[in-house]
Formats: sequence, C-alpha cells, structure tokens
Amino acid sequence: MSALRFEWRLLSRSRWAMAALLLLLALSTVAVVSGLREVQRQQDTIARVAELQREELARQAPKLTRNGDAGTVGYYAFLGTWDEPTPAAFLALGLRDATPYVLRVRALALQTQLHEGETYNPELALAGRFDLAFVAVYLLPLFLIALLYDLVSSERQSGRLATLLALPGAGRALWLRRAGLRAGLAALCVLLPVLAGGVVSGMPVAALAAVMLALLAYIACWTGLALLVGLRGGSSVANATALMGGWALLTLVLPTLGGAVLSRAVPVQQGVDLMLAQRQAVHGAWDISREDTLARFYQSHPQWQHTAPLPAGFHWKWYYAFQQLGDERVAPQVAAYRAALLARQQATEGLGFALPGVGLQAVLHRVAGTDLLAQLAYQDAITAFHRRLRHQLYPYLFEERKFEAADFARLPRFEPPAPAVDIPLAPLAALAAVAALLLGLAARAAGRVARDRRC
Repeated sequence: MSALRFEWRLLSRSRWAMAALLLLLALSTVAVVSGLREVQRQQDTIARVAELQREELARQAPKLTRNGDAGTVGYYAFLGTWDEPTPAAFLALGLRDATPYVLRVRALALQTQLHEGETYNPELALAGRFDLAFVAVYLLPLFLIALLYDLVSSERQSGRLATLLALPGAGRALWLRRAGLRAGLAALCVLLPVLAGGVVSGMPVAALAAVMLALLAYIACWTGLALLVGLRGGSSVANATALMGGWALLTLVLPTLGGAVLSRAVPVQQGVDLMLAQRQAVHGAWDISREDTLARFYQSHPQWQHTAPLPAGFHWKWYYAFQQLGDERVAPQVAAYRAALLARQQATEGLGFALPGVGLQAVLHRVAGTDLLAQLAYQDAITAFHRRLRHQLYPYLFEERKFEAADFARLPRFEPPAPAVDIPLAPLAALAAVAALLLGLAARAAGRVARDRRC
C-alpha cells in the first residue's frame, strides 16, 4: 500500500497526466449526460405522440363511424406504435438514431409502412451521436496511450532507470503497479459516470455489471497493448507512434475493412426495396379482375370464402384483400431480408472476437437494446399488432356488418414488448479472453525488461 501511495504522489505531480484524467472524466460525464437527455427526449416524444394520438382518435371516431363503414375506419385511422428506450439506452443510442422509434400504422399493406421511415438523409446520421460508446471505443484508448507510452522510456531518457531498478521492490511489480494505477484511474473516470447514469436511469444490476465488466476488459486490452509496446525498449516517440498506429488500425482501419468484407460476403437488400416491391404488387392489383384477387385471397383465408359475392363497383373487402396479398407477395423477400440481416449481425459479432472495439460495441448496444436485434423485435411487435387490427376489422368487412362507435373504441391498442435484460455472454467472454492474453504477455514483458536492465 505504501508503494502504491508513493506512485500516486509521483503521478499527481504530473500536470499533464492529471489534466488528461480530468479531461477523460469530463468527456465521460458529458457523454452520459447527453445520452440521458436524449433518452428523456425520446420518452417525452413518445408520451406526446401518444397523447396526440388519443386526441386525434377521439375527434375521428364520430366522423369515421357515421356510416358504419369498417373500410373507412381501417383506411383513415392511424394507430400509434412505439419503441420505449431501455434504462441502458443512454450508453449507446445505436440504431435509434437512424430508425423510427415511433410509427403510426393502419390496416393497409404493412411492409410499406415499416420501411418508409428509412428514407432519411444519410449525411445527418453520418457523424453519429456523442455517447459513452463513442468515448469508450475511440477516445479512451488515446488516454491510456498517453498515460502509458513512456512508462519506461521516460525513466531511461532521464537517466533514472538504473537507479530505479536498483531499489528494493523493483522489477515486474514496479511496472505493473505503475501501469495498474494509471489504468485504474482512467477506469474510474469512465466507470463513475456510468455508475451514476445507471442509478439515475434505473438500470438493472445485471446489465450494469455487464457494462462495467465490458469496459474493464476493454481498458485491460489497451493497457496490455500499451505495456507491450512501452516495455520493449524503444524511445518515447517510437512508442507513441507505434501505439497511435495500432489505435488507428484496431479502431478505424480493420473495422472498416471488416465491414466492407461482410457487406460483400453477406449482401443485404435495403428495406426500401421491399417497400417498392410491395407497392408494385399492390398497385398492380388494380389491373387484375376483382374475382381473381378474391380467389387468391380465399386460398390463404378460407374462413371468408363463403361470404356474399362482390357487388358492382368498388368494395372495401376487395381493396383490403389485395392489400393483404401485397404483404403475402413479398413475404419470401422479407424472410430473406431478415435472414441476411441476422447473418451479418452474427458475422459482425464474430469480428468482435478479434477486434476489442467491435466487441465492446456489440456488448454495449445489446445491453442498451439499440442494436439490430432490438429493431427487429420492434418490427415483430408492430407486425403482431397489425395482424390483430386486421383480424378485428375483417368480420365487419367480409360479413358487411355495421361498424359503430363502440366498435371503434375496441380497436386494438399497441402493447410494446416488456424490456428484458439481454447480456451477450459470447462477446463479453471474448473481450475478457483478449484482455487476459494481452495482460499476460505484458506481465512477461515487464519481467524481461527488469532482467535486461540489471545485466
């Protein structure tokens, strides 16, 4: 304990080291506060939209049910759905920045409604959000490099290394103690804001513990790598150059190349393509005879095949039949689209086994519920709600029953899935394994430096 206290006294005299730690603490705090404010803004938006939805439906009810026509209700009544942010969403906003978390749907073809929200300006999402995931993945390694790159070289260049190694307790323990103190202080600068944010947002203990472990493992990865480079005997400039090159390679170049390779290996069509395919199928139904359309509809919905034949002119049951057929027409494409997305997600997680930054992002986004799996779960909830809406309207459409105000009040209400704590054990274990490997190699390197300098 006295040796560690002595190391702290030495470190506290370094103005640049203390300034770096304070800056890291400030950046982490700003990132957490920014994430909490964004989550609160999204929650306020959801609450405001829900209130506007209730007011709109209350105004529409007398008008839409005046003639007792269920088709009119299904066409004009937009019903709200929403994706509540999880308590951990402030850590990594992920896809919530690029995909809608509030979506109003009606009883028409679904895929068009699901994917028309993807038509945003990509330049607006290019910079991303300043959240804790950004600070941890990209900025935290730079601070660790600044604190550790000259651990040995500064002592050698000042002429103190031989004297330092001659003191009692010098050797591997000395370098590990110094590195551990610096890395531990950097960890506190990141973990304390995360802990405070987790308490404020009400994060489950298991989720908070998983995030803490992931961050500690990532810090251990970069601490081990910085020690491996800093203890090999090079100058401070050479060490800093090598570590900055490693940072650029591990956080920028390799993830970008890996993403490009995955994009070519696992091609995924855009959701907009599904929207266009469904629109073509729906619009093409106007050129097909109404009887043929209903015959195809009755093949997948035989419970309505014995209803009254179509009268002359327009009829809502024919209109909703070809809307339903539009969904069924693109169902194979939707299944292939989702399968490709999941395959690419799995491949990306595999990339995270070798690249600690990708692995940390995978853990943070999964715990935060802002990754692809969370977005697909929201789409599944919308699909189930849309199915309930159709099933409630179809008896009125096909049996030509009158749709009254009481029926309007019984329209289904969206129920978002209950949030569950999902901890990605495989990426977390891989991150811990890489950290253990790098720390083990760094400990061996520390011992060799001590022996070489005593010869």
